[in-house]
Amino acid sequence: MTGGFKLSVKVFLLIVGTYFLFSGLSSSKSFLAPLAFAVVLALLVLPAARKMEQFISSRGFSSFLSTLLLFIFSLLFLSLCSMQIQNFFNDWPAIKEAMAPEIEDFKAFLFEHTPLNKESLQEYYPAGSIPFFGDEVNEAAKALTFLRSSMNLMGAYLLTFIYTFFLLFYRSHFRKFLLSFFESKRKEEVGKVLEESAGRVQDYLVGRLILMAILAVLYSIGLGFSGVENFILVAVIASLLTIIPWIGNIIGFAMAMVFGYLTSGDINVLWGIVITFTVSQFLESYVLQPYIVGDKVGLHPFFVILFVILGGAVWGLAGMVLAIPVMAMATVIFQNVEPLKPYGFLFSKNSD
Repeated sequence: MTGGFKLSVKVFLLIVGTYFLFSGLSSSKSFLAPLAFAVVLALLVLPAARKMEQFISSRGFSSFLSTLLLFIFSLLFLSLCSMQIQNFFNDWPAIKEAMAPEIEDFKAFLFEHTPLNKESLQEYYPAGSIPFFGDEVNEAAKALTFLRSSMNLMGAYLLTFIYTFFLLFYRSHFRKFLLSFFESKRKEEVGKVLEESAGRVQDYLVGRLILMAILAVLYSIGLGFSGVENFILVAVIASLLTIIPWIGNIIGFAMAMVFGYLTSGDINVLWGIVITFTVSQFLESYVLQPYIVGDKVGLHPFFVILFVILGGAVWGLAGMVLAIPVMAMATVIFQNVEPLKPYGFLFSKNSD
């Protein structure tokens, strides 16, 4: 067997193995996604749980209290989102009326500068209508789909916090299990690698939380002066969405546009939103992030983008949120395992 043929077989097996790996991850999203979120949340509150255990002798109680605080915080966030969604549906008639002239102007621009045919377009979208928001919807099917999705989401949501509690409570048990795979002389080294990977993710998540709080204040000030309705809710949700690198900023900006400019149709509101997000993102990227978050993760910027897109392709929004913490832990492991060090070098920013 020639060297070229061997290489071709290895490349083929790598491609096939990668395909089935990500296909399996995508198929098992309903099982693995809550567990992955629970691991990240447990790492986030682990320092607080350890502090509690210095005053409370019961690990079970400290684990329960830490999980309960996370659960309450998540409920507050979901309440903010539901209030904003309700406001959107309440304002939808006004948005539709305010944007109808803009839609007609956009159609006129398309007719004038593109090969699109006016008659064929208006056959699908009558004058004054907005694409993708038709009124003829099967309400029964819509309600059934919503109920099924809500039940699945609620189950995964509750499972995440159950997993978080057990991960915190039995963390010593799981650590001993992982160390049992290694020889006695290597257990100390492996333990340090586990602590380093967990600590890196903890530092990153805590830094992101501080950064999101500052961004919420900046967004609130800018959107408030711009005349955006419910600007505090919009600012808080937009700041929380920044946990998704780059894409979260785009979603937050689009949401501010929907609840600001589309509702009022005022060009001054539009400019206020643009200036607010431009200035805030400049401060985040060049002033706040280097000093607050710093280089806690140490991933190469190219692979940050790649991992976020890949996470979105496999698990959607959940994959985008989990991509950076998961790859941060994996990179630390790669850097400390001899056969995997080339991958640690490839993914690490500090190795350039």
